[in-house]
Amino acid sequence: MDQVIPFISEVGFPIVVSLYLLYRIEAKLDVVVQSIQSLPDRINVKH
Repeated sequence: MDQVIPFISEVGFPIVVSLYLLYRIEAKLDVVVQSIQSLPDRINVKH
């Protein structure tokens, strides 16, 4: 936490918030990509 405060004062609050949101979205995008990649297998199993 001690490293975050100077970073915010150097680059600005909007950039820090953007980086945080990108970090959070990355994990969710990985799940979406895995779901899309497994979709053909799921479709073939149902038929």
